[in-house]
Amino acid sequence: MLNELEKESVFSRYAIGGAMAATFYTEPVLTFDLDVFVGCSPSCSGAVSASSDNGSAVTDRRYKEALRARGYSEEDECVLIEGAPVQFLPAYNALIEEALNDAREIMYEDVPARVLRSEYLVAIALQTGRNKDRERVRILREQAKLDQNFLADVLRRHQLEGKWKLWTE
Repeated sequence: MLNELEKESVFSRYAIGGAMAATFYTEPVLTFDLDVFVGCSPSCSGAVSASSDNGSAVTDRRYKEALRARGYSEEDECVLIEGAPVQFLPAYNALIEEALNDAREIMYEDVPARVLRSEYLVAIALQTGRNKDRERVRILREQAKLDQNFLADVLRRHQLEGKWKLWTE
């Protein structure tokens, strides 16, 4: 469904993030929804969120209307797609935009899907800073094959080196 929405320019690009993305690099962890980061396509310029940092976020309205037209329903802040709660999150800052642009395509049950790189999952968790994010960083450090040079560059460019040291020493 995500590939269809992207092809129809409901959003310009998507990538799976959060705990579900982490399971592509680590042992599975409990999660209640699928986080999908989205970027705004040129055709969605009329559906821009005024609250976004850079004014390029897709509004809930645009993708919810597209999904409603296909028979999917909303539940709280999610849309139920094939029984799975999916939360669409706009690329709300430079780190997320970069992570979205550099996401990796993987095959999941013979369907191409885009997933954020593990190094970006670490950086986003650091930036978000919740207790569960601290745990995600720990798990990714232990289980994922992180490219340490790439991670260090991402952390430097997004001013997250201090938090990295705080959380890992």
